[in-house]
Amino acid sequence: MARSHDRLAASQTGTYTNARVTLFDHRFDVKTGFEPRFTDADVVRVAHTRVREGRVDHFALMQEKVWNPAMAGSPGMIRGLFGEAPGREFLVLSMWHAAAEHGKYRQERVERLSLRAQTEADVEALTGDVVDLESSWTV
Repeated sequence: MARSHDRLAASQTGTYTNARVTLFDHRFDVKTGFEPRFTDADVVRVAHTRVREGRVDHFALMQEKVWNPAMAGSPGMIRGLFGEAPGREFLVLSMWHAAAEHGKYRQERVERLSLRAQTEADVEALTGDVVDLESSWTV
């Protein structure tokens, strides 16, 4: 086992150059009470946002009043959560039945919702990704 681990570690050298861990506090749920259960989802969308100085309250309000209702009303959206960390960082996690359903929400609504929520004024940086879940790995 030790030799196998050493070979694996050697093959991954340089893969990560700067790891960082941040604890986000749960602020509120998206759609229903969040459960850390992934057996009913095929796709998870994670968005990590750094908000501009002085815009945190507005950003959180827009997440609650604009973005969350839009996601919750989208067919295929199962549940999600909105979390906050020190330093004006936020995390939005949403779970979907399928990538196609998340894609419909994204194409039809994001630009309109962004204008309504004044996202450009609030957001300093935004990263994220859509993760396809492998059901055989779910326990």
